[in-house]
Amino acid sequence: MRAERLFQALGLVDPALVEEALAVRRRAVSWRRWGTLAACLVLAVGLGFGWRATGGFDGYGTGMSGGGNAGASGDAPADSGSAGSGESGGVEDGITFLSYAGPVLPLTTEETAAGLTAERTVTWDFAPGAYPDGEPRQWGAEVTDAYVLRNFTEEEITVTALYPFAGKFSELALPVVTVDGAAAEPSLHAGPYSGGFQSTIGAETPDTMNLADLDSWTEFKALLESGAYQEQALGAYPVLDIPVTVYELSDFEAPRETYPAATQAVSFSVDPERTAVLTYGINGLEQDGTFRRYSCFVPDGKRNEPDQKLLIVLGEDIGDYVLQGYQDGGCERGEEIGGVSCTVTRRETTLDAALDQVCADSLRRYGEGWVTEEGPVNFGMYRGAAAELLTRYGPLSGASMDRYADGRLDDMLMETLGQGRVLYLRFPVTVPAGGSAEVKCAFWKAPSYDFGCSGSENEGLQGYDLVARLGSSLNFTRQSAALVNAENVQITGHNFGFEPDGGVTSVELDLEQERYYLEIRPVEE
Repeated sequence: MRAERLFQALGLVDPALVEEALAVRRRAVSWRRWGTLAACLVLAVGLGFGWRATGGFDGYGTGMSGGGNAGASGDAPADSGSAGSGESGGVEDGITFLSYAGPVLPLTTEETAAGLTAERTVTWDFAPGAYPDGEPRQWGAEVTDAYVLRNFTEEEITVTALYPFAGKFSELALPVVTVDGAAAEPSLHAGPYSGGFQSTIGAETPDTMNLADLDSWTEFKALLESGAYQEQALGAYPVLDIPVTVYELSDFEAPRETYPAATQAVSFSVDPERTAVLTYGINGLEQDGTFRRYSCFVPDGKRNEPDQKLLIVLGEDIGDYVLQGYQDGGCERGEEIGGVSCTVTRRETTLDAALDQVCADSLRRYGEGWVTEEGPVNFGMYRGAAAELLTRYGPLSGASMDRYADGRLDDMLMETLGQGRVLYLRFPVTVPAGGSAEVKCAFWKAPSYDFGCSGSENEGLQGYDLVARLGSSLNFTRQSAALVNAENVQITGHNFGFEPDGGVTSVELDLEQERYYLEIRPVEE
């Protein structure tokens, strides 16, 4: 990606500021869920902040699954099911759950696998899990997605297999892959944020302030069927080797005993056509025409927020600025106070280097255990995904979502950890001439569900989707599905043809049917 293109997106086209960005960061990396919030809070609390023009800040939600994706994502409409009764007493097309976990997706290959056919068997094991409190309860399922690849040619065929799965950096249930019984060592590739954006209020006052995760299998179909998403996941991350000026605020002083929320503000004027500002560790923004006032609480060692306070200026520099202390984050006229001070350090660098700094600091605060040197998600993948969010939906996109329009990197970096995406495991498979190879992908699969205290009649149910061919280049000749430990659950709706009470726990699937669903309720002891 050229630096010039990023400047054009911002309207910052001064030739003196343009540099070629030639380096390419590969997305490949060789090789935990945000803790489930109290159900009532899940419906109301979001990850990020939007800022008022008065200098305060408001919390904005992430958008509840099932609410529809009005906004910029271009996703297909939600699969809302049917009012009719379906097999085993369920809804004919399945329930649209408030939290959608995504379908089990099929194996594919990078190359057109001419000469190969594939047989697939997907098994759901509903054995009770081991929970931290020691209680065995059934939640989710152990899934084994098994394939037999057959070679009908007279020559050995080697393909690059890709196994896609829905997940998040912060709750990664990584499939274990074996080829002919031997453990494979796949590389992990992460696609960009898979969802879209929706309004906080509705169509009457449209905005793109809320996240809108994919909430049905049809939205996954719209995302994956063209192959463009997979191509991006396997491609290079954005390069941000463009010049910036960083102002770092440090060495704060304030009369905190009198004013525990003492705030440092920095004010200046900019030409918004020639200057853009990204921030990190900054709590408030007031803007009016060319006027900007950024503010942050004076660090006290107690607040759970970054001690680093950065203004990252792209384009024309800001010039003179004024520092002023306030009683609190409102920064209201008449509430100015003395005794508030800080050191401002100015340096010229690149956006790549600045992003490295803030990503490392954000991980120290929020990413422990999720991003590690050993992987599967390492710093390079996390940092690349953050750059992708910044250039795809943030101020460098040329059409920023409202959620990110103020350039608050804190929100983008935190949400990079928790946003839904499709990830791919990439590994070679060799099928001998006239022979076969067996590939197994085993993992714990989270269910779709309705939040507790949501008032939904579907509370306590768990939903699972399987798609037969979506995004796969394989020539399937057979697919089947099976249940294990089915006595631990009651099937409340499905279109597989299972009848556990009659001993039917293994069924053949129709290759022409795109999607199968299964809804269960755990059997209480």
